[in-house]
Formats: sequence, structure tokens, C-alpha cells
Amino acid sequence: MVQIKPFKAIRPNEAAAKEIASLPYDVLNSKEAREMASTNLKSFLHIDKAEIDLAEDQPPYAKEVYQKAADNLKNFIEKQWFQQDTTENFYIYQLIMNGRPQTGLVVCTAVEDYLDKKIKKHEFTRAEKELDRINHVDTTDANTSPIFLTYRENKTIDEVVNDWVAHYEPVYDFSSFHDVRHRVWVVDREETIEKLVALFAQKVKCLYIADGHHRTESAVKVALKRRAQFPNAPVETEFNFFLSVLFPENQLSIIDYNRVVNVPIEPDYFERLAEAFTVYNKGVVPYKPKTAKTMGMYVAGQWYELKVKPDIQTNDPVKGLDVAILQDHILTPIFDIQDIRTDKRIDFVGGIRGLKELADAVDSGEFSVAFAMYPPTMEDLLAVADSGEVMPPKSTWFESKLLSGLFIHPLETDKQTAEKEK
Repeated sequence: MVQIKPFKAIRPNEAAAKEIASLPYDVLNSKEAREMASTNLKSFLHIDKAEIDLAEDQPPYAKEVYQKAADNLKNFIEKQWFQQDTTENFYIYQLIMNGRPQTGLVVCTAVEDYLDKKIKKHEFTRAEKELDRINHVDTTDANTSPIFLTYRENKTIDEVVNDWVAHYEPVYDFSSFHDVRHRVWVVDREETIEKLVALFAQKVKCLYIADGHHRTESAVKVALKRRAQFPNAPVETEFNFFLSVLFPENQLSIIDYNRVVNVPIEPDYFERLAEAFTVYNKGVVPYKPKTAKTMGMYVAGQWYELKVKPDIQTNDPVKGLDVAILQDHILTPIFDIQDIRTDKRIDFVGGIRGLKELADAVDSGEFSVAFAMYPPTMEDLLAVADSGEVMPPKSTWFESKLLSGLFIHPLETDKQTAEKEK
């Protein structure tokens, strides 16, 4: 079973919450972040992507960037845009998109649970992306962005969370990116906190990373570094925990995570496709797959439906995924793309951007072919994680995105330093 812990969040004052809250650092590039925050001094992007406050030619992973992030965090606190709660609380974070709510519990989860594989992953990480967040967490001495975790539904936990939402007023209530409504409650009753801690300890066998593999790995590695620095620190020390938002899996859905590829299209391309797919020309009408084992393809101004032939389908939890079929029967054998995490000829487009984004990428000449994917289900994700396997990179895209800047978990290393120096 898993451990959750309340914490003293650093969070926006109520008047500043909407201005501060930003899209996650990893869905924006530096140019987009710079433009988005250029007229908003309170945007959390000044902390999460602090290169936007330095020269445009400044490398985004330079030491100066992380120091700027730490300085900006300190500045936000000094200006009282941020405040720290004086008691250890849980928080409830609800997102409503297109009338559909998802309600999560904001907590600290245990590094030890991740090391013991009670917090399960479904993707590998990229070393340079992981190092970026390690440096960010280490220098700011805080988990600045929440990790998006899920768990198998428990009706008793739902009842506790829903009861709080029904009887208390939110401290934040605003609409932001993509017209998503964001609401936050502070759970500060000791009886309720203790009940939630006990329910997760008794009823929830494991947690699953939905989004935030790099943030999880970086939080854990910073914690291990702190443990080496302070071997006598108690287990309840803040750096042994990391910031998470926990959602029951039945409230979540995965949307498509599409691919664009810059490769030569050889004359025998369609013949080779026919070995694994039945190909239907859809003309200029955009084609979005409606079932698993089908995918859309846009090439040379035309849309196609690719239907996976029965003889290559499998019940294997990983090999049976549409993104794995694309990899195994098109990207690797036809285009010689062996590792999509490192190959510069492939890029990824979240389904929230729509099919036009795929067609535009190809029509511009930057890419030669695009693939519109049918997304895995939540049960697919849990099955892969439970099997100890991993999905191909960029298999899942979740909406709504958790905004950054609404909760910060300080690691409080200064307290351990003071104790060590006594």
C-alpha cells in the first residue's frame, strides 16, 4: 500500500492565482514561453522556464538558468505573490473541460514507494530532460511542478473528496488555457487528513505515473543526493517526498499523441505499407481514427486510413498498442528510425492541436509524412505498468493539463543544514 503526506504548500495569494498559473514547462518551447510570459511578470514560466528572463542565445540548460529560477522564486515570495501555509494540508484540485470534471488530491508521495515500485511507470526517460529537472529541483530546493499520478478507483476515497468539495468553498476558481476551469480547495481538518492517509495506506496498492516521468525521476534523484548529504535526517524529512496530484483512473482519458516524420518517401512506400496494413485513400478530407488498430496518414496532400491486418495483431500489452505497431511496421523497417527518443527525424504533436497541425507540418515541407494515432486506453496504461513493461515514448497525452504554479513543495534543505551544523 502507499504513503501520502500533507505539506505546507507555497502557493499563490488568491488575487494572483490566475496570473501565476501556467502551462507545464514541457508543453512549451523556450520561444513560446517567452512570448506567453512577456506581458505577465507573475507568470510561473519565469520560474519553470527561467531562460526566458535571460538572453535569447542563453543555452536553456545552463547553470545560470537554474539560478535565475531560484532567484525568481525567492522574488515571488518576497513580493507576496506566493505565500506558504502555516499548517500541513492536503489540497483538492479540480479541472473542468467541456463540462467534464476530474478531481484530484494534491499530496506529497514517498520516494521510498517509487524505489519499491509501488509508484509504477510506463515510459523511459531521456537523460538530458531528466538532468534538466534534477538541476531545477536541486537549485530551487523545491518540487515546483506536480507529478500527475493515478490509482484504481476507490469509492470511499471518492466520497471523502466529494464531500469536501460539496461543503467548502474553493480558494481558487478561474478559467484559463483552452477554457478549462480550475478550482482548488484547502483540506485543513486533521480528522479528514488522517482519514485520507489511512485510506491510501490500507486500500491503494500502488500508484501509476500518468504524466511526469522526468519530474518523478528528478525528484527521486535529488532526494537520494540529499540523503547522501544528510544521512541522519529523519524519514519524514521533506526531501524524501515529492509533489503529486492523485486522480482515480476512471476520471481520466488519454487523447492521441501524433507523429510527424521527415524522411524521403520512396517509390515503393505504399507497397511496403501493404505488407502490414490495408490502405484506403480518403482524399483531402482529414482522417481521424475512431477505433484501435487503425491510424490516419497524411502524405503528399492526401489523407489515408491504415487498417492493421489481423495477422500482425497481438494481445501483448505493449506490442499490441497502435504506437508500437507504427514503430514496428513503419518507422523501423521502412524509415530506419530505431529510437524515437533520440532520432531528430521524428517529432510529436499532441492531439489537442488537431489534425490541421499535422497537415500544416507536412504542407510546409518541414516534414514528409504525418500519422494520426488512436490513443491507448487507461486500462492499456495500467496493464503495461503492472506487467513491468514500458510503452513506446510519447504514447499518451492527457487533457486537461495540470497547471504549474498553484502548488510548490519546498524541500527545506536549509533546515537539515542547520541541524547538521549544530
